[in-house]
Amino acid sequence: METKQSGPIGRPRGFDADEALERAVLVFWEHGYEGASLACLTKAMGISTTSMYAAFGNKEELFRKALERYTEGPGGYLARALEEPTALDVATAILAGAVRSTTRPTRPHGCMGVQSALTTSDSGREVRDHLVAWRNDSHSRVRERFQRAVDDGDLPPETDPGLLARYVTTLAFGIAVQAASGVGRDELQGMVDAALRTWPLPQNPSPG
Repeated sequence: METKQSGPIGRPRGFDADEALERAVLVFWEHGYEGASLACLTKAMGISTTSMYAAFGNKEELFRKALERYTEGPGGYLARALEEPTALDVATAILAGAVRSTTRPTRPHGCMGVQSALTTSDSGREVRDHLVAWRNDSHSRVRERFQRAVDDGDLPPETDPGLLARYVTTLAFGIAVQAASGVGRDELQGMVDAALRTWPLPQNPSPG
């Protein structure tokens, strides 16, 4: 009697795709795209190379899935920050989230996307381009939020939303680089506090 296949060929019994992907996130986060070898990935994921290809595709496709999972999980502070009521609150939440997510004692330090971008060579051009688009998407979302703040009078009318968004996102990505280099949470938060002291505020804020 023919038995029905329950998953892709090569997937072992008991294979948990979500758990394997979470483990892949940690490997890419710690080692970057190029530093994460297939042997290291499959060992951490607890599956064979054949099973990895069957379930996730090649290494590049696995990385894309892992980056999406990272963005929804440890990187999810950005989406939450954009819901804050004022532009200053948004910037504060983004930068505090960057400090918090890149310095957790039980997770690799730094940012998965930034770590991978720093080490991607010409051989990984598609991954590099994907990471450029990933960073640009973050900038675009923050810029749109700051444009609303200008329109609502929460930021001065002469504010350049794109430039201010670039300032905040560059700080966030810089925090990730410094965290990966061993700079501690308190020092990074002190830098954030200093950077926000010059935040542009409206001349005549609306009465509360």
